[in-house]
Amino acid sequence: MFVLELTYTAPLAAVDAALQAHVAWLDEQYAKGVFLASGRKNPRDGGVIIAVAEDRARIEAITAGDPFVTAGVCAYRIVEFEATKTAPALKAYRETSD
Repeated sequence: MFVLELTYTAPLAAVDAALQAHVAWLDEQYAKGVFLASGRKNPRDGGVIIAVAEDRARIEAITAGDPFVTAGVCAYRIVEFEATKTAPALKAYRETSD
């Protein structure tokens, strides 16, 4: 499982200009089962995504396609972790049973 932290590298006006394409890209990743949750950070200087994929290389390829990245308005920090405990609704994503 991965925590993807987006940090804006451009003014919010530039981020907002790419927002519609970014949201469409998010919707595609949700439809593929890659993203589990996402949202803006508070204060609004980026966002966070919880994702699942077979490996880090796949996540790196996915994030490289984010319209925010291609527009040059954000940078990603990717943190991989083993989900050894989850809420019952996320049991399918546990990497080790309890």
